[in-house]
Amino acid sequence: MFCYHTTRRKSAAGCLFIKQALRGVLAAGVVAAGPAHSQAVRAPLTIERLVASPSLAGTSPTALAWSPNSRWLAFLWNAEARPAREIWLVHRDSLTPRRITAPGEGISSFMWSPHGTSLIIRKGEAITRIGLDGSLQNSVAQGVGGASDVRQSPDGKVISWLNDGDLWMAPVDGGTATRLTSVGVPPIAAIPLGTYYAPDVEIGAGIWGGPSYTWSPDGRHIALHQVDRRNVRKVPFPYYLGGEAVLNMLRRSYPGDTNEVRRVGLLNVSTKNIQWLDLPDGANHRVVTLEWSPSGQLLIDQESDDAIDRWLHIASADGEVQRVWRDSRDTRIYNDIASTWHVDGKRIVMTSDLGDRYRLYAITPGDTVARALTSEESDVAGVAVSNRATNSIFYVSNAERPSERHVYRIASRGGSATRLTTIPGVHAPNVSPDGQMLALVSSDDVSPPELFLTSGVAAQAPRRITRSPSAEFAQHPWIRARYVSFPASDGPYTLHARIVEPPNLDRSRKYPVLFGPVYSNTVRNRWGGLNGMVQQMMAIEKGYITVQVDVRGSTGYGREFREKFLMDWGGSDLNDLEAAVNYMKGLPYVDASRLGIWGSSYGGTLTVYSLLKKPGLFTAGVAGAPATDPFTFGSDDVAIARRPQTHPETFKRGAAQYAANLRDHLLIIHGMQDDVVPFRTSVDLAEELMRQGKTFDFAFAPAATHGWTQRPYYARYLLQRMVDHFDRYMGGGPR
Repeated sequence: MFCYHTTRRKSAAGCLFIKQALRGVLAAGVVAAGPAHSQAVRAPLTIERLVASPSLAGTSPTALAWSPNSRWLAFLWNAEARPAREIWLVHRDSLTPRRITAPGEGISSFMWSPHGTSLIIRKGEAITRIGLDGSLQNSVAQGVGGASDVRQSPDGKVISWLNDGDLWMAPVDGGTATRLTSVGVPPIAAIPLGTYYAPDVEIGAGIWGGPSYTWSPDGRHIALHQVDRRNVRKVPFPYYLGGEAVLNMLRRSYPGDTNEVRRVGLLNVSTKNIQWLDLPDGANHRVVTLEWSPSGQLLIDQESDDAIDRWLHIASADGEVQRVWRDSRDTRIYNDIASTWHVDGKRIVMTSDLGDRYRLYAITPGDTVARALTSEESDVAGVAVSNRATNSIFYVSNAERPSERHVYRIASRGGSATRLTTIPGVHAPNVSPDGQMLALVSSDDVSPPELFLTSGVAAQAPRRITRSPSAEFAQHPWIRARYVSFPASDGPYTLHARIVEPPNLDRSRKYPVLFGPVYSNTVRNRWGGLNGMVQQMMAIEKGYITVQVDVRGSTGYGREFREKFLMDWGGSDLNDLEAAVNYMKGLPYVDASRLGIWGSSYGGTLTVYSLLKKPGLFTAGVAGAPATDPFTFGSDDVAIARRPQTHPETFKRGAAQYAANLRDHLLIIHGMQDDVVPFRTSVDLAEELMRQGKTFDFAFAPAATHGWTQRPYYARYLLQRMVDHFDRYMGGGPR
């Protein structure tokens, strides 16, 4: 439901916390002020065009992988802005990538062979090996349509994959496939839809993410992550398409319920025996990391579902477990943690919030104190990369400014950091094995995801490799956001906002303002995907000012600001929105009588609670998939709600009790197959609104899940309903 960190999510479908990337013309090492615009008369931006294929913004490069010798970078991309990605190669010294698989072939995944002379690809029903010219070398396995997590043994002689909940392998030169485990139990659901659609038992990541399996350095063992859902509550989701209605059952827990059981085992590859490790309670703890050291020790990073507790363990190949670290704090919410082995293969580098900020720490097994490697003035985002070739550590941080994410390098002992990225935006790095090069997927406000190459040693102007948007993209006057800050109304906090204003703004006139999509962690100089293009369309074509604000719970502003969100959604976060409203009202060109709000998931929650708890603050609101009943929150939402058995007062915060307050114009959008925020919760709210005699609008999609814009025809219909709602009750453009 609520989505703050990618580490807590299996898919980004319902979240605004998307993969970042950057587009722009490089000149003297910086991105030009904006894309070049054609002098030809352009077609207007419409919802129809934003969801159509080929994509206006292009198809982003993904799955970046360096060859073992660091000479070549392989990645998935489509140069024609089509959804099917092919494999592309670019030499580290080149600017021109070349496609090595057929146009539109649709490659699911790939990996390098150990010697870097071939690639193992997964496509359709087959796993095959191809040369760097794209020629077929041999078939590895056929009839593996459901295969995922394709990997190879350290010596490159065996390919492994997951299928139907079990682990399989086959010789890379071709031969008979062997099933290594027999734990898989099929899902109970009849309709394969939703986040919670998964086998009852499987080797896999878990509903909200985690590792699946990893080979030991000597190839003798495989560390497995098994997930068992057989004791999880069965929840019905009616499905009405295709003849008679079907009562689709999914295993989905609510806060306080029995959750899926996660455990770690060591598989002996030759005997197929599994030794399960003695770790803290798998029914209430998730596994964050499984990683082997060069010497064959297994790092296990584990966190409680409520985010209060964290453990680091090391296991030997014979199954002996040693606890390295334990950390506990009652006030934690969703936790952006990660860990990896230090370059020396003995210490552990972890991202943790032991102080006010997320920092990198090094811990030596046997010690009780973790040593900070990075500054306490800024946050580290996600996992670090230890590079033995350069004896250094690479990481991403907001040290430059809250709205940016740049790549830094420090010596393995810590100390002063070198910033490696030079252009504004948000950057996701991939470090070459020799540590000399960075591949970056980067973006900014007006630049969709692109691939760049730059130095991994010192700051240099990056070389742009891909150009993803369609030719039409450059015809539109994409607007760079303006970033502002102002004081909160109810605490010693500075709030940050991102404002997109119509082109050729006339400050003598009054403009309507749309807050949204509202969420946490939105004030970022990055390409916003479909939602970002909707923002731009509303500003460019309809004359709305659009605003996003980082409300309480957002990362990058210190622990207290982040953890104030605990058990307080629809509380202080609404005060932050109100402070942003007051800031905007202070601008002479803002029409204070025309203010709207919209968002989905937690953004839908903010919308509903704003209209019901602060009536009159906004003229109109559109709430997509709003989470309004805490008793139906997801299995991971104990991290912000805790459990009804221990914190019953939290679960009295349902929205229906405020239904009588509705006086503004509300549109609810919800997918009927949403299993993250069940459709019935919006139905329950609608029932209470009707009981109170309120007028509102409701739009639904029969087969949509939590990400209700995933199917283009749903996105076209529902987003147009949203646009029409604001045009009807607010009216675009200045007065």
